[in-house]
Amino acid sequence: MSVAESTRIHSIRIGRKLLLLAATLSFSVAAENRIDTQRPNAPDLAAYGSYEIGTRPLTLVNPDQVNVLALDAGGEAPETLPLYDRELEVQMWYPSFPGATGSKTLRVFLRDPAHQIALEGQATLWASPIVNDGPFPLVIISHGYPGNRFLLSHLADNIASKGYVVVSIDHTDSTYRTQDAFGSTLRNRSIDQLFVLDEMTRLNADPSSFLYGLIDTDNSAVIGYSMGGYGAVITAGGGVTAASVDFAYSPPFGTLDVVRSGSDSHNAMFDPRIKTAIAFAPWGRNVGFFDAETLKGVRIPMLFFAGDEDDVSLYEGGIRSIWEESVNVDRALMTFENVNHNSGAPYLAPAESYVYSENLGRFPFSTYADPVWDTVRLNNVAQHFSTAWLDLYLKGDTDKQSYLDLIPDSNEGVYATADDGSFTEAHTYWKGFEARTAMGMHFEMLKKGEAVTE
Repeated sequence: MSVAESTRIHSIRIGRKLLLLAATLSFSVAAENRIDTQRPNAPDLAAYGSYEIGTRPLTLVNPDQVNVLALDAGGEAPETLPLYDRELEVQMWYPSFPGATGSKTLRVFLRDPAHQIALEGQATLWASPIVNDGPFPLVIISHGYPGNRFLLSHLADNIASKGYVVVSIDHTDSTYRTQDAFGSTLRNRSIDQLFVLDEMTRLNADPSSFLYGLIDTDNSAVIGYSMGGYGAVITAGGGVTAASVDFAYSPPFGTLDVVRSGSDSHNAMFDPRIKTAIAFAPWGRNVGFFDAETLKGVRIPMLFFAGDEDDVSLYEGGIRSIWEESVNVDRALMTFENVNHNSGAPYLAPAESYVYSENLGRFPFSTYADPVWDTVRLNNVAQHFSTAWLDLYLKGDTDKQSYLDLIPDSNEGVYATADDGSFTEAHTYWKGFEARTAMGMHFEMLKKGEAVTE
């Protein structure tokens, strides 16, 4: 690395620390549930971008969808499947005009849906989108089961500032307030994701829409966590196994066949507008919804985040197997050592989650936090690698490849500089990480057709 680049990175880190000081001073006046926290030792690409951002909710309705909740699994198969208009609440984040004033407070429901709380980020509610500076790539975010459209808001807030339009979905029957039969989630995840993509394309072409001309939907990505990751794998081309269509907790009467690998319906779902996907702790391989054969269907590059102690989606036989078996694409696996299911996806546990919930019979805290790792650290690392991946695959920024060309074990990296501050040939430390900060992580890349070698 040159002296000039070293100086630029040093300036970024000094700027971040000044922002952190300002945030600390304001926090001392009034504690807030922040989603935009940056640790002083956050990796470089976690830093917010140059755009101010806006946010607003939007209601979308997908007509004539199969109503899984109206199917009686204990009865006879209906002659015709019951249909309904499936309503989805989404939250938009987007680059906005500079200087927007207004509230930056998001009103969201806690894991215990009896409580609504406030989150604070960088986005201004109802700010006007910037014009003549796009169109911007689209990122669709899909939460876990249960969850809501704000669960990955730290990531949405962050990447929107870097020149992306982000739309995060409240999946009906799968939110904290609407949680219902698991079969609805299994059938609808990928369908919801693709419907939202179509709606963004429609609104982008509508002169009366605030999104008019803002989005390049031909350069889109899906980011999913847990069940959202399950949906992302399906959207990417990895259909479910034939056996899973008849699993006990699958939707009744074979209605999961719509996303079965090799089916006409699933083959028709693949959308070339989606160029890549990122999956945090994707669920499904661990219980037989995917296998080595169905994962050959994945058609776009994918980045996976995992904790090697995940007891929901599992690591070995779960997330890692999805990464290994998606053999027909380039893919990467970012592993946090000693992390459970919350591998960088949920925002920092809000203050209200520290209060015992009689409704849940536990503290909501565990929904957001890892037993070992600091959530902000997980979030910052997720922001860093997600930025590199999206910039590479949606913006064609090949300079970001150097942030992905890493030695697999972070602990083995050597931080070596010359007297002038430039890195020497002995330097193998993870790019973007300060000395003594790339610890307890693994980053592995496999090219199309490559397999893991022992």
